[in-house]
Amino acid sequence: MPQPLRPLSDEALQLISRRFAVLSEPMRLRLLHALFEGEKTVGGLVKVTGGTQANVSRHLQTLAEAGLLSRRKEGLQVYYTISDPSVFQLCELVCGSLERQHAKKASVFGPI
Repeated sequence: MPQPLRPLSDEALQLISRRFAVLSEPMRLRLLHALFEGEKTVGGLVKVTGGTQANVSRHLQTLAEAGLLSRRKEGLQVYYTISDPSVFQLCELVCGSLERQHAKKASVFGPI
């Protein structure tokens, strides 16, 4: 049985809402997924995600400002890495839940 949730202040709810808003953009999820393997340059992330450099850079900045990513500069290269390990747990939780839902629906309807 799940633990009862503790009461949340309006400020806490706003912070939580902003975190989910940051994660609601598919390109940002692609970037996080690409970074699960480890640190990558902006150019490497452009290749992996298929986005434009400007679009990828904009989303990386949003993720960094939200505290999910950290960046370091080495010469002309900027490297990004996941700085908030809870991202791994959250993605696993959501992905696992979706897999279970999909499997349940598939078992009801059978193969298509």
